[in-house]
Amino acid sequence: MRLKTLILFAKQLYVQAFRTGANQLLGGLLLLLIAYAAWNGAATWQQQVEMRHAYEDTVRKNWENMPDKHPHRMAHYGYLAFRPKPSLSFFDFGLESYTGNVVFLEAHKQNSVNFSEAGLSTGLLRFGEISMAMVLQVLLPLMLFFIGFGSVAADRENGTLRVLKGQGATWKEIIFGRALGLLLIGGTFLLVALAILLFIRVSRSSGADDDLLRSGWLFLLYMIYLSIISLIAVLVSALCKTSRMALVSLIGIWLLFTILVPRGAHAIGSYLHPSPSKIAFEAGVEKELLKKGDSHDPNDPYYKALKDSLLTVYGVDSVQKLPFNYGGFQMREGERISTEVYNQHFRELMKVYEKQNRFAASTAFIDPFVGLRNLSMALCGTDFTAYVNFQLQAEDYRYRLAQQMNELQMKYISNNKTADKTISSDFWKSLPKLEYQPAGIAASFRAERLSVLALTVWLLLLILCIGAFSEKIKLV
Repeated sequence: MRLKTLILFAKQLYVQAFRTGANQLLGGLLLLLIAYAAWNGAATWQQQVEMRHAYEDTVRKNWENMPDKHPHRMAHYGYLAFRPKPSLSFFDFGLESYTGNVVFLEAHKQNSVNFSEAGLSTGLLRFGEISMAMVLQVLLPLMLFFIGFGSVAADRENGTLRVLKGQGATWKEIIFGRALGLLLIGGTFLLVALAILLFIRVSRSSGADDDLLRSGWLFLLYMIYLSIISLIAVLVSALCKTSRMALVSLIGIWLLFTILVPRGAHAIGSYLHPSPSKIAFEAGVEKELLKKGDSHDPNDPYYKALKDSLLTVYGVDSVQKLPFNYGGFQMREGERISTEVYNQHFRELMKVYEKQNRFAASTAFIDPFVGLRNLSMALCGTDFTAYVNFQLQAEDYRYRLAQQMNELQMKYISNNKTADKTISSDFWKSLPKLEYQPAGIAASFRAERLSVLALTVWLLLLILCIGAFSEKIKLV
């Protein structure tokens, strides 16, 4: 293939694309949607961050201002942990609106993350949200299909193909050149979106340190996706006899990519790997805990045997003579057991979800939209993996909080029933805050390696298909 010829075909399509009023209108509407999505996403992000910070400060002040108390009462008083708003979530909302934002942390009980935007909003949210990612993933490919459906088929209908072939142009040069022109059109809109993204990110005072690098990866992945879309559009146009047939075929492909395959994949994945309901999950945890024993019941067989063995080890005949508070020791043991049981059930549940997500991710080999969507959410920190990562860190924080209160009880609360059962409120101030650590870029790519492979396979297969079909395409 001759580079000058490729550039000539690409330039021709790029220049002629917006000479028609319809394409100009489409392009203008798309730019307005990108701008609106950026403004709405940034405003929502700012509002959510300020709200969560305000509530975090209130929770922290209430915790630190609690009076002298028994430490186990503080463990049951609990703490509220807020899931940080990812700094690039204004670009790709992902699952942000459907996953919870706040979790109540208390002793002996693992609560779910609650108060999602979907749960607090009207039913209109089910129709979707307009984000920059949604516009680039769904609407921009549709516009490229509208521009590219006649890129070869129209030339066949008006006889231009005979002239081009007669002048020595090869099918590969025609198809790749026109695809390059479509890619340049898509890349122009993508550059506008990236410029807006970087402007918003730089103008904000807060955000992750690697946001610029993540933005670069997003640009590269979206360019690969638009390359796939451009090649599909031109290849279908070349294989169809008429422009009308090409347009109908591309609209069908778009519906398949953006609606049918993604929704069907999740439905089939849930059917093949059914997950228990929240009630069933909690019932299973509670059932196993009852077998282990009740740490609040002094006559429970397990804890009675534990107490007897402890008295034997220390050579005393009552818990009042132990060098530490026995109630705190019993609560510490109960917390350890209940956490182990919950973590075991949670791991089993996550295995089911992983199977569902793996099946859905595998459909990226028949739908590049799925692969890009998963990678985009992962890089923006709005995917399911990021949500689970917060759950795990919050649970670890809850366990350390409960055990710290138990340790304080063991150390500072006397076994004497008539002694003071409170400790200084200064201990509450010493509790560190939950410092959530998001996954790094490498971890995000590892989690979505199937999507990376799928996009690579798509691009290579399309290039090979164009090479294979190029000599079989007919002029008429």
